[in-house]
Amino acid sequence: MVKIRLARFGKKKQASYRIVASDSRAKRDGRFLEVLGFYNPKADPFVLNLKKDRIKYWLSVGAKPTDTVARLLRHDEELKDVVGGAS
Repeated sequence: MVKIRLARFGKKKQASYRIVASDSRAKRDGRFLEVLGFYNPKADPFVLNLKKDRIKYWLSVGAKPTDTVARLLRHDEELKDVVGGAS
């Protein structure tokens, strides 16, 4: 099963995250299929860059976003309908 999740990178105590499509059996920072975006929670306001067309593609073929990624995707008006839910 393919998951859309966060992969941590960056320096110690200065974490940034890539939003990636990966096999659910892979390690958090291990092998991934495609980079779908970038998230920096340390910036004020936080930085969120998304490849919307690729995220829509992965969701259409059955990829499941993790709870955290789904919450981040709801910040984007275009993806809010695709992910669903209220937040």
